[in-house]
Amino acid sequence: MAIVGAGEAGTAAAVALRDGGWRGRVILIGNEATLPYERPPLSKGLLAESRDTGPKFLITSERLTDLEIEYLEGHNVQSIDCAAHIVSLSGGKRLGYERLLLATGARPRMLCVPVDPECRVATLRTYADAVAIRREIKPGCSVVVIGGGFIGLEVAAGAAARGATVTVLEVGPRLLMRAVPASIAERIKAKHLNAGVRIELSSTVTAVGAVDSRSAVLLADGRTCIADLVLVGVGAVPNVELAQAAGLAIENGIAANDMLATSDPDTFTAGDCCSFLHRLYGERVRLEVWRNARLQGAAAAANMLGSNSAYESVPWFWSDQYEETLQIAGIYGSSDATVNRDLGEKGQISFYLAPDGRLVAACGFGNLATIGKDIRVAETMIGRRIRPKAEALADPAIAIKSLVV
Repeated sequence: MAIVGAGEAGTAAAVALRDGGWRGRVILIGNEATLPYERPPLSKGLLAESRDTGPKFLITSERLTDLEIEYLEGHNVQSIDCAAHIVSLSGGKRLGYERLLLATGARPRMLCVPVDPECRVATLRTYADAVAIRREIKPGCSVVVIGGGFIGLEVAAGAAARGATVTVLEVGPRLLMRAVPASIAERIKAKHLNAGVRIELSSTVTAVGAVDSRSAVLLADGRTCIADLVLVGVGAVPNVELAQAAGLAIENGIAANDMLATSDPDTFTAGDCCSFLHRLYGERVRLEVWRNARLQGAAAAANMLGSNSAYESVPWFWSDQYEETLQIAGIYGSSDATVNRDLGEKGQISFYLAPDGRLVAACGFGNLATIGKDIRVAETMIGRRIRPKAEALADPAIAIKSLVV
């Protein structure tokens, strides 16, 4: 078995193959010259902590050895021949496989405006990226974050904690436009404003130029923001080039069925690059979240061994915003009804009901203990396709867990 991509999904799959009883070769191929590591801390703790403690590894070299997983670090895959079951690496090495998992992840979306090569413009995806950004952020320096999404806001919080002057430029009329309801977006905005972060909404960047060893971010309305560092957080692009060249179907990622098999029956996919049919929602989705990558990697490994089980875990995501947390379970659409539960100083939860009354998503922001507990219960309700009463969801006097029937 061969796995291309040594992130959360690929590493989880390698371990799951052994746990599932596979005794043949397991080859894990990573393009970074380091052990597999977790990515969430890169935009969360690493930037705000007083010292860099290094990456948080997913697995140790001793564990890899014990499991007899052949880890090829620092290797780029040049091509895949699905018919011949061959993976070709840079340097001319060729590896045969019985079944293949593509866990190639995603990469940061770049700005589509002119950018002077002399500017300090950064994106965040790898540990090396995080270290470089951390090195640039010093007390009193000016940081401009382009993009008011999760990565941009987490970096903004970390930079503010390190004493930087931070400005967030968001092209939309509010933060987290596609991810959270307006009321929760306003709560998150207030946290950033209280921390001294400047937020500019409806701000379109037209170019990034260099001025006296600094960067000048030009806006469509004629204004200019001067920065020592510009961080671009405008989304991610799935890495599908290898799969596409191999002739696999592509649809907003590497297209897979509900069992994570691609258009080639011996090739599977998982993680940020995977676009799959989700039975719970009856549509194709692609998820760029940590827990999905881990669970999907293990599920793909089971199906590579013949389990033939549909992957239908409820999506779950979290983001740290200063001392409070944002958690989202499920996926909601424009036709879903919104029910808000006001928890006062502890935060707010928004629930989403499909037209047939099923709870399909929940989004909460506030105190970790309260929000985390209620979102976990909501996640169970979503998975069980429960149809709770809207008035019960809205009433903070009614325990969410009492609605799990």
